[in-house]
Amino acid sequence: METLAGKIALITGASRGVGQQIAVGLAGYGCDIIVHARKAENTAHTLAMLRPMGVRVYSVAGELSDDVEIAALIDAVQAGPGRVDILYNNAAIQNPWKEIWDIPMADWRTTFQINLFAMIQLCNAFAPGMKARGYGRIVNLTSGIRDTPQLAPYSVSKAAVDKYTRDLAAELRGTNVLVNTLDPGWLKTDLGGPNAPGEVESVLPGALVPALLEDDGPSGQFYAAQDYAQ
Repeated sequence: METLAGKIALITGASRGVGQQIAVGLAGYGCDIIVHARKAENTAHTLAMLRPMGVRVYSVAGELSDDVEIAALIDAVQAGPGRVDILYNNAAIQNPWKEIWDIPMADWRTTFQINLFAMIQLCNAFAPGMKARGYGRIVNLTSGIRDTPQLAPYSVSKAAVDKYTRDLAAELRGTNVLVNTLDPGWLKTDLGGPNAPGEVESVLPGALVPALLEDDGPSGQFYAAQDYAQ
């Protein structure tokens, strides 16, 4: 697909980092963009980057740790642009570093709420419309983290993202709603930290591959953005 003109993408956690890069990358293909952040004012910088690109831009806000705010976010999308054609579930948190048996259950619950349950709520909200229209691309961000028990809530939540993505892909098989996972790589972001080996810009163009798939393309697959790094 050479263009995404006329499509509307929602990217969670798009105020900075990987989400911001994805928003700019999609806009380069003519896609209209809904920028999400925890607070509305946090979307200002990304919106300023997008407006000169000649696409329609919108912003929505909401804490993904709060079901009420997630519902309000969904309502804002439906009341504004009205639909989502491409959904990037990018927002995620990493639990504080602790020995695995010292990690409090509150950290497990919060990590799963933001990294998994909020993602499921957004898929539930927008995937049926994609199915009805015969087009959709859902990209759930995962991680290549391994053998790091001190970050078990984060790594286990991402393993759950992988399994949920495959199940959703099976449900939507044959509908042209393609559901895939994307590992952006270990990058210098707020989550990845300053010692990460990759610059955030290296997530492009690979992060866009699952959104640019041709109709009835691969679904339930894993994509690594760094496989396409230039």
